Amino acid sequence: MEAYEADDFALWPVAGLGTDRFLALSGRLSAMEVGTAMAILVGYNQDASDDPVTEPGAGIRRLRHLAETESVIAPGGLRVHDSTTGAMVWPGCCFGLENWRDWGGLTQGEQIWLGHDPAPHAERVGSLIRLWPDTKGAATHPVDIPVAELPDLLRTVQDKLTGFLALAGQWLSQHAPSLATPLTAKLNADLSIGAPHRLPTGRGR
Repeated sequence: MEAYEADDFALWPVAGLGTDRFLALSGRLSAMEVGTAMAILVGYNQDASDDPVTEPGAGIRRLRHLAETESVIAPGGLRVHDSTTGAMVWPGCCFGLENWRDWGGLTQGEQIWLGHDPAPHAERVGSLIRLWPDTKGAATHPVDIPVAELPDLLRTVQDKLTGFLALAGQWLSQHAPSLATPLTAKLNADLSIGAPHRLPTGRGR
């Protein structure tokens, strides 16, 4: 997730972030990193201008608003890294983490929009999916993913999101006990975490 919404956040403890300004979600986050993730979600999904930080109970109110919002949006998306070449494809704007399952359409030959600024692009090249980091920027190296491996990669994404969801539930139990169950369920539904995949079986399955 893009972490800009966590800048100067003061309603609960948050972790410092690296220079890339992204927080990778998984079941290995610290409590403060989970707090950062929740701060990002709260900040991105509501206008806090009418609820000053100094007002008592502002943190609980913003979490309640997140639980009641029509559809939670998580800024960011999937980051793809080729450890051999060092090539990296960063998430594009407006194709948030809630859309992560759309990547599965690439196994069926679908064209999917991956956002803008940067504007990553995917194309099918034989048995490969070729990802370009930014079709509107300077020449960059692509990342190639075998089509047969994409389903397993997306299951890994789901596993990491499931781990994060469990930590978010624990964090909410401490910081907003009355919202732990409904907000955890909301995140599960709106970020499409727990629903079963309908993807071809990858290699080794």
